[in-house]
Amino acid sequence: MSTIIAPPFTDPEQAARKVQLAEDLWNTRDPERVAAAYTEDTHWRNRAEFLNGRPAVIEFLRRKWNRELDYKLKKELWAFRENRIAVKFFYEWHDDSGQWFRSYGNELWEFVPSGLMQRREASINDMPIKEADRQLR
Repeated sequence: MSTIIAPPFTDPEQAARKVQLAEDLWNTRDPERVAAAYTEDTHWRNRAEFLNGRPAVIEFLRRKWNRELDYKLKKELWAFRENRIAVKFFYEWHDDSGQWFRSYGNELWEFVPSGLMQRREASINDMPIKEADRQLR
């Protein structure tokens, strides 16, 4: 599967492939690889945190995955149009005390013509769960 999928997004299969590529990339938990999918001047809102540029994204992801241990993510296409995609997602992780969480959210993505993401807005809520209730393994 090609890793270059660029707008305009014109059919559900194309948009769903873009979402699957993002899911696969984020599940690597490699901040540099993930950040490479975004423009140098990317703008993010993640919960109440605002980030600008790849270096800020890399630092954010390092912090995230140092805290959110054994992170596993599932994304699903919600909507798409021209250079934008909306997804819903959930992921599971545990903290350093062993408490598991399921985090739910929605993301709005905006892409430049090359296929890199320039803007990402994420709204996320966390719910403590028991290890036995995990859905992603």
